[in-house]
Amino acid sequence: MQAELVNGTNRPTAWQNVNWRKANRRVRNLRQRIFKAAQAKDWNKVRSLQKLMLRSYSNTLVSVRRVTQENKGKRTHGVDGVKILTPEGRGRLVDLMMTFQPWRVRPALRVYIPKAHGKQRPLGIPTVMDRCLQARVKNALEPRWEATVELSSYGFRPGRSCHDAISHIAQLTRPNGRKKWVVDADIKGAFDNIAHAYVLDAIGEVPGKELIKQWLKAGYVEHKSWHPTEAGTPQGGVISPLLANIALHGMEEVLGIRYRHQKDGERNEGSRALVRYADDFVVLCESREEAEQVMDILKEWVAIRGLTLSEDKTRIVHLTEGFDFLGFNIRQYSDIRRRRRAIRIIKPSKEAIQRHRDKMRNEWTLLKGHPVGRIVEKLNPKVRGWANYYRHQVASATFQKLDDWMFKRECRYVKHTHPNRPKKWRNNRYWGKLNLKRKDNWVFGDKRTGAYLSKYQWTKIERHPKVKGTASPDDPNLRVYWQERTKTQVKELTPSHQKITQNQDHVCPVCGETLYNNEELQKDHVQPRHKGGKDSYDNYQLLHTDCHKQKTAVDQSKREPTRKWLRKWLA
Repeated sequence: MQAELVNGTNRPTAWQNVNWRKANRRVRNLRQRIFKAAQAKDWNKVRSLQKLMLRSYSNTLVSVRRVTQENKGKRTHGVDGVKILTPEGRGRLVDLMMTFQPWRVRPALRVYIPKAHGKQRPLGIPTVMDRCLQARVKNALEPRWEATVELSSYGFRPGRSCHDAISHIAQLTRPNGRKKWVVDADIKGAFDNIAHAYVLDAIGEVPGKELIKQWLKAGYVEHKSWHPTEAGTPQGGVISPLLANIALHGMEEVLGIRYRHQKDGERNEGSRALVRYADDFVVLCESREEAEQVMDILKEWVAIRGLTLSEDKTRIVHLTEGFDFLGFNIRQYSDIRRRRRAIRIIKPSKEAIQRHRDKMRNEWTLLKGHPVGRIVEKLNPKVRGWANYYRHQVASATFQKLDDWMFKRECRYVKHTHPNRPKKWRNNRYWGKLNLKRKDNWVFGDKRTGAYLSKYQWTKIERHPKVKGTASPDDPNLRVYWQERTKTQVKELTPSHQKITQNQDHVCPVCGETLYNNEELQKDHVQPRHKGGKDSYDNYQLLHTDCHKQKTAVDQSKREPTRKWLRKWLA
């Protein structure tokens, strides 16, 4: 007997026929209503809308798509070994999540990923079902906190990024500023040690609280043995970053940080300023004595949450000594040449550069003996990705040094591949003016196909516009602002894809959502080639990978009657 569905249909979900425009619109409208009710502090209405979100069929669809298609860990299983990789499986999962039944949370699967300095970071991977449920609860809980969250918080929040945090630090560390002393702090094992009681108390009486409690208390499985979790929220869970932000909410209040409203946004006033990205944060002060007071305050404040400051990573420094934050080095230098007292420079940190070189060196080693086309295919995304991350600050000199280093790696590859060939022959074979837009005769690539390896210096340095004040994508009054802000992410695409996405106004034609939601993009013909469509920019469009699959399935179903007739005629 088919299970009864809540706020959905009594028919099994046909994943390939889902109307994603309608589903995304309903979820977005509900999030905006929760946000507005939280702004008005109408908590009864907030809870009522959160219950509606948890029962929403559209929210279930969007949550399953996010976990099984959009997230990087979509192919990762939990303790039950289940992966959802097919449209049929996703449809059955949606139907199962919409049935009336008490959910039993499964423990997380403990895995380890490498960290810097040879250490390992423990992750707890929930089952696919639990991750989908977490995504559904997160859509109900997140807008309420977005309405009241602190301005200085940037980590794991919609519409905010590392670059916004760095831009905020750039404003606070101007040479003419008074805040020269920095508390560079890091919380030791924040995700692993957050007190469950504090998190549950901070959340309050909200729908889905019992599920959150089960996720916190579920424990983890390592080497087929179950271990209890007395504290912490598993890294790898969809809702874990939100719970960590909730636990660390209130840092501005305890430090006495104040803001002054101006036309161009909120400005910090007072002797202290804070910038926080999840559990990594910096506090800027006007004197060392005040910085030491801040350290004492923070030690007591995090202890209430079951946390401690890392002794190895927490220190007090002057701005002239510099400090690293989110892969950047922020430091004040004396500027004698320009007859200024000081100049503040934000550039890639030495550790970040060395980590990138180590990764690229490992890639070159693994690609030894492979054709040059494979090298270009493998390394280009890594070169562009690293350059795009650091393009917003002082990085030109770093890009040039990395290009010189890459040229040496190219020479080693070519010499290893053709040890008996003369140098002139190797140069003519692998280097040339392959990028026609640049006057560079030393571009490495395959002259037969025209594929070439990108250079770091080709990435243009452009300042990142900091997000405005407490602006949130859930605020319906800022719809136009977020549409225009999202379009700036087009610079992270390849030049050919940039031209295509601008023609379609940066929106996926299938689901109606922005192209920049971390999903992979694929090129598609607006008019299929079998109907006379041409390979031209006017006939190309970019789609999310899974939107492309859905469109292809629909197109094939339309052509199926013709194929059946052809097979019958040929028989």
